[in-house]
Amino acid sequence: MTSLRDSRDGTRAASDPPRGRRPRPSTRHAPPAAAPERRIPGRRPGAPRLERRLGNSPLGLVLTAPYTAYVLVVFIIPFGVGVWMAFHDYFFTAPGVSVPHPFVGFDNFTEVLGEEKTQRAFANLGLFMAINIPLTVVLALVLASALNAATHWRGFFRVAYYVPYVTASVATLAVWLFLFNGSGAVNKVLGPWAPDPSWLANKHLVMPLIAVYVTWKQLGFYVLLYLAALQNVPKELHEAALTDGAGRRQAFRAVTLPAVRPVTSLVILLSIITAGQIFTEPFLLTGGGPSGASLTPALLVYQRGIEQGEPDAAAAIGLILVTGVLIIATVARRVMERD
Repeated sequence: MTSLRDSRDGTRAASDPPRGRRPRPSTRHAPPAAAPERRIPGRRPGAPRLERRLGNSPLGLVLTAPYTAYVLVVFIIPFGVGVWMAFHDYFFTAPGVSVPHPFVGFDNFTEVLGEEKTQRAFANLGLFMAINIPLTVVLALVLASALNAATHWRGFFRVAYYVPYVTASVATLAVWLFLFNGSGAVNKVLGPWAPDPSWLANKHLVMPLIAVYVTWKQLGFYVLLYLAALQNVPKELHEAALTDGAGRRQAFRAVTLPAVRPVTSLVILLSIITAGQIFTEPFLLTGGGPSGASLTPALLVYQRGIEQGEPDAAAAIGLILVTGVLIIATVARRVMERD
């Protein structure tokens, strides 16, 4: 009896775990624990698949759909067609007539770049940018600073600067024709000092005159941009600079210019884009003359594509213009926004 009991006790003791330790649960055949579902804030559990694809506010896509369709129809598709035309031998035909348009590669680009008229148009555009962009930045910043410091008639001057921007170009160009034609008011005031030939007939003065006109017309918009930026500059910074012994010019350089640098970058970018689109002014003032002195790439695209019936050459000029404007705008932005 004693030996049987001892053997049972020994077997039980061998099977029991040591005191002070708990048996570890066996995980060899246990299924892996499922990862907790990540819940996105603002999304209902079990949201339908359509809402997951469209986001939390599908109404926003519905509201922006008309403008998206407008951009697609008016800009994206015509631009794609223009790129296709630039690389093919394309010409206008009667409706319903189908003719082959073979691929010509870069022949259209080689043809238009080798023409003196195209070279003159892009040179005129470079001269326009060299005058218009610095003049726009300087005048807009100076006038905005003056308006920001003014205490009286501020609202009147804001409206006065902005009126030319919202006025139709046809109306304002009629005023400039009255001022700068051969028997205009400016020549009557200048008398014997008036240029000969006159402003619009002088190949050396016509493009600078157009650049000054565009600067004057667009200035009100840029003045408001700078004025909004200047009003966000804390006055304590200017007061601290003046207290430290800095003059007004030094305070302007150290405080104002860095504060409005993002707006300056925007003004330069918009001025570059506006310069690439110059068409109405030379078309109505001079028609591109005299002797191509006021011809611009946009006006040349119209002449080659519509008047002369060479849409493939016009598309090549337009593609060169778009590429050049993008390159200049990208370089200007990198220069202005670097640390």
